[in-house]
Amino acid sequence: MKIAEIEPTPNPNAMKFVLTEPITSGFVTRSFEDFNQAETVPLAKAIFGIDHVISVYFADRWITVTQDGNAEWSQLLRAVAEPIRAASFEDANPEGGIGVSGDMEDDVDLPGMDDPRIPLIRETIDEHIMPFLAGDGGGLKIMGLIDNQLMVRYEGACGTCPASMTGTLLAIENLLQVEVDPELYVATV
Repeated sequence: MKIAEIEPTPNPNAMKFVLTEPITSGFVTRSFEDFNQAETVPLAKAIFGIDHVISVYFADRWITVTQDGNAEWSQLLRAVAEPIRAASFEDANPEGGIGVSGDMEDDVDLPGMDDPRIPLIRETIDEHIMPFLAGDGGGLKIMGLIDNQLMVRYEGACGTCPASMTGTLLAIENLLQVEVDPELYVATV
């Protein structure tokens, strides 16, 4: 895969590697939080083999890599770029892009996913929130809805970004209260 550019994110511990070709199929994202999750995906496994890497996130035409804060990006960038440049689409999608975190079928066992507000919540997040998070090298996944508490998990650069736990979370909550239900509140898990 060819790297078009490398962009900083609002999270000082995450960098976004913009590619010249897609790394995932359609709107599918893939989030890996540790080496074990990456075990069956050669590209993610190779990136996790680099010291200080704590998270890898694939989406469309970019990869976000998060480090533990104990390395200088000037040295880490070359090490991370090497397996990306050597990778093929199949190295990122050994099962053809099926059964990954972007698939809504994965959500059926999560609490409250049959709530009638979920489709409007998804639509609002997809249209108004995800483009901004993606621009910063991240995303989020709905983890459930219990009563009026929407549980989300940040992915990519957003996962360890201090701003995502405060300002961004409040902005998401405010938007959902206006667009979906004034009683909703949002928490991270």
